[in-house]
Amino acid sequence: MTIQIEEHLQQITERIITQKPLLAEKRYIAANQSYTKKTQVDIKLWREKLINIYAQSISTSEEHTFETLQEWGKETVNLWANLNLNLETAIEEVRYYRSLIGEIIKKTANDFALSIDVFYDIISKFDAVVDRAVYWLSMSYSKQFNQRILSAETAAEELSIPIVRITEKLGVIPLIGIMDTNRAQKLMHVSITSASNLELEHIIFDLSGVPIIDTMVAKQLFDVIEALQLVGISAKISGIRPEIAQTMVSLGVSFKVKTYSSLHLAVKEIQ
Repeated sequence: MTIQIEEHLQQITERIITQKPLLAEKRYIAANQSYTKKTQVDIKLWREKLINIYAQSISTSEEHTFETLQEWGKETVNLWANLNLNLETAIEEVRYYRSLIGEIIKKTANDFALSIDVFYDIISKFDAVVDRAVYWLSMSYSKQFNQRILSAETAAEELSIPIVRITEKLGVIPLIGIMDTNRAQKLMHVSITSASNLELEHIIFDLSGVPIIDTMVAKQLFDVIEALQLVGISAKISGIRPEIAQTMVSLGVSFKVKTYSSLHLAVKEIQ
């Protein structure tokens, strides 16, 4: 690339930056029906920063621009999440400036009498930057969405395995719903951690709300009980429903811990 072309690229960058307030204002007017006034104010600086990245991309390397866009994507996701705006809206904002800045590039190329090949290279590079902005924006949104799903699942799992303190040394973990291997593994962590933090001596696992238990889950439940015993906590089981008992007998599952027909009887004996 010749020094003269580099100078022209820098001049294109400067023209875009000079028109940055105007470009942002055009988007403000175009999106007036899509956002509240407060949201328009909140994203004003964000729009100007995006335009600035686009402008600098004309005269800087793609590598540097892509690195900038990667960080920008993370910042955008956080802002958009705080404003309760969706990914489609963000992508629309990003793509909006493609034609506007493209026109600035075209006019400047004509003013400097740039060749078709040079103009094509400039506009192709800019299009690649816009596409990469959409890419990083989508990737950042996807990553944050997955993190939120994981956090929600973790919170739901913890809430699905509550520990209720009955007395100073006795706690009950009422289990409700289907027990699968994943939930049984979570039970191990929650029961040991919570019982130790509460300095409990006895734990009762109440299975009144569990519709079915297979051999794998039964084994993991026994593993939890043995782990509790290793840290000095006695564990018992209450509330096994008749149909579950019959199923477990047919599967050859035998309990290695004392069981009670009801939570009331288990609590009464321990007290």
